[in-house]
Amino acid sequence: MTEIKTVAVAGAGTMGAGIAIVAARAGFDTIVFDVSDDNLEQSRVQTEKFFARSVERGKLDPQDVDQILARFTRTSDLKDLASADIVIEAVFEELSVKQDLFGRLNDICSASTIFASNTSTISITEIAAGSGRDPQVVGMHFCLPAQLMKLVEMSPGMNTDPAMFTKAWEFCEALGQIPVKTQDSPGFILNYFLVPYNNDVIRLIEAGVAAPADIDAAIKTGMGYKMGPCELLDLIGLDTQVLLCDAFYRVTHDPRATVPPLLRRMVAAGRLGRKSGRGFFEYEGGAMFGA
Repeated sequence: MTEIKTVAVAGAGTMGAGIAIVAARAGFDTIVFDVSDDNLEQSRVQTEKFFARSVERGKLDPQDVDQILARFTRTSDLKDLASADIVIEAVFEELSVKQDLFGRLNDICSASTIFASNTSTISITEIAAGSGRDPQVVGMHFCLPAQLMKLVEMSPGMNTDPAMFTKAWEFCEALGQIPVKTQDSPGFILNYFLVPYNNDVIRLIEAGVAAPADIDAAIKTGMGYKMGPCELLDLIGLDTQVLLCDAFYRVTHDPRATVPPLLRRMVAAGRLGRKSGRGFFEYEGGAMFGA
């Protein structure tokens, strides 16, 4: 039984919107923060489309959706997160951005509020060092798309209070997610494998070995994956893959983690994946994955 009642999600992008859906769907009052009103509005539209699709598929009743949507609050004022029992950040994969966010929230939130980072590559200990409350910072790495995937990688920093980690773990279970414990190590479990793997795929395309559709078909058919790597990259966002690579390479110096030239060219061309309508594949509309 978790003591947490109110959840704040900082960042209304693809991942943040998905985490907010998970929290509200599980019965928590959910505050979504973003500095951009456009991002907040887009997340609202995508969230409503997602739940409308859930009704169409018979997974939820309309009255259930009304109750879930009533739990959402959206804001561009960081002070509105003061009532949160836990804040989950899902902002840019840059250490300084995450430290600055938690540092400002340290002066706003209750002394008992847990700060959780959705980082997939950056050290929890380093993020906590800029928070002003090292013992209450934990790693909670959700998987894309968060509203459909159950796995959460839970990571304590060097100074994380074990009691706070247990409290965050129990909250994760109350969300209906499946937590696994990892150490504060680069890439944790998934991205230790995934970042270099995705780069290898991009290099195959750049070398002309196979087209994105053929690579995805081979991986899904031959290995049983539900989503091909190019589909996944488009969902993650190719600009996000660049940030992941840069962060992962800084701490590992793994040559496979360096950004492939094709990836940088695609980002420069505005081909970011689903969110821009074009990446390795083309997309219509801005529907959230699974909607």
